[in-house]
Amino acid sequence: SKVTVEATFVESETPDNPFTDVNEDAYYFDSVLWAMENGVTSGTNATTFAPSAACTRAQTVTFLWRAMGSPEPAMTGNPFSDVAADAYYYKAVLWAVEQGITSGTTATTFSPDATVTRAQTVTFLWRAAESPKPPAENPFADVAADAYYANAVLWAAEENITSGTSATTFSPGSNCTRAQIVTFLWRAMAE
Repeated sequence: SKVTVEATFVESETPDNPFTDVNEDAYYFDSVLWAMENGVTSGTNATTFAPSAACTRAQTVTFLWRAMGSPEPAMTGNPFSDVAADAYYYKAVLWAVEQGITSGTTATTFSPDATVTRAQTVTFLWRAAESPKPPAENPFADVAADAYYANAVLWAAEENITSGTSATTFSPGSNCTRAQIVTFLWRAMAE
């Protein structure tokens, strides 16, 4: 008998995962695909994302800047001797300084290649969210009330951006990985 077959293509709601190191059951799976789809970051090459790799300060402010729509900074002067005008992160750094998200590591250095910590990352996010008042209760034994990042950590925990590395620890001095950063951004901006 004669059979007619018609094919209909439907656009997938979930983008394809090109990364061999990002499994579907990983906590960061959705956030990596969101970051890729929204131009926040791509992989470290065409087939790897390197989720466990530590991020630098330059990468972190660039991810945040892109997630915020890559706004053009109004600053025309560059206060940092270690941020070249042709660096991929140049506009992101100027924007982050202009917005009060970071002020650099000194008055004249940004330290773009320094590894960013979990405390620095949530502080950048908190400041980008205009420093909302956090809850009074602190569940983390390793977050002192007078630490520069205390309010940011408490806010991030309250907003379910992070739950810490355990129920009672945040690990503020630990390196922040690529997976953690895109997950923090996704939870703060996309969900």
